[in-house]
Amino acid sequence: MAHRPPIADLALRLLRKSPHALDAEERRVLDSMDAGTLVARDAADEADLRASVGDRLADKVAAIGGSWGFIIGFSVVLVGWMLLNTDVLARFGWQFDPYPYIFLNLMLSTLAAIQAPVIMMSQNRQAAKDRLAASLDYETNLRAELEILRLHEKLDALVAERLATLEAKIDRLANTGPAS
Repeated sequence: MAHRPPIADLALRLLRKSPHALDAEERRVLDSMDAGTLVARDAADEADLRASVGDRLADKVAAIGGSWGFIIGFSVVLVGWMLLNTDVLARFGWQFDPYPYIFLNLMLSTLAAIQAPVIMMSQNRQAAKDRLAASLDYETNLRAELEILRLHEKLDALVAERLATLEAKIDRLANTGPAS
C-alpha cells in the first residue's frame, strides 16, 4: 500500500503554503485527501442541519407571504371585511368596524410590522445558504484541482522513469554496438 504524504507535505507541495497558513476550507480538503474521503456535500442538506426552528418558521412565512395564493386570499378577506362591515352587519346594527375601517387598518399595520422582519430573516438565511454553497463549491473545486495536480505529478514521474529506462537502453545499445 502506498504511503500517503502528511498534510504538511500536501500543503507545501500542492498549495505552496505552510500548514499554519491554511484556512478552514483548505484544511478540510487536505484532511479529506489524506484520509481518502469525499469532500463534496449538499449545501441544502448542510443548511437544513444548521437551521433552527425560528429559521424554518421564517422560511415558511416568507414562502406563504410571497405567494399569489396569499395575495389573492388576503384580497378576498379584505373585500369580505369591507362588505361585511359596510352592508351586511350595518343592516342589523352590528358593524364593529365601520368605514374608514380603523380596526382593519390597525390589523394590516400589525401584520406588516411582523411580516417584514420575518421575511428579512428568511432573506438573511437564504444569503447564509448561498455563502455556505459557495464555500462547499470552493472546497469541491479545490479538491478536484489538487487531485488533478497529484495525477500530473504521478504521470510526470512515470514519464520521467520511462524516459530514463529508454535512455539507459539507448546508451547500452550505443556502447555495445550493433548486434551481430
